[in-house]
Amino acid sequence: MAKKKMLKVTQTGSPIRRPADQRATLIGLGLNKMHRTKVLEDTPSVRGMINKVSHMVSVEEIDA
Repeated sequence: MAKKKMLKVTQTGSPIRRPADQRATLIGLGLNKMHRTKVLEDTPSVRGMINKVSHMVSVEEIDA
């Protein structure tokens, strides 16, 4: 079996004074408070969401 690529996404920026769609994207990623971390599967949809809020998150690639 091939290992799935996973992404460790940590919220580093506040959604205060940000557009509502960026706040909704953070919630969609499972992040809604500062310094929360989620491990997500590396898919094109997740990558797109991360790109939209890249100024508020940090990302690390991990193998699972």
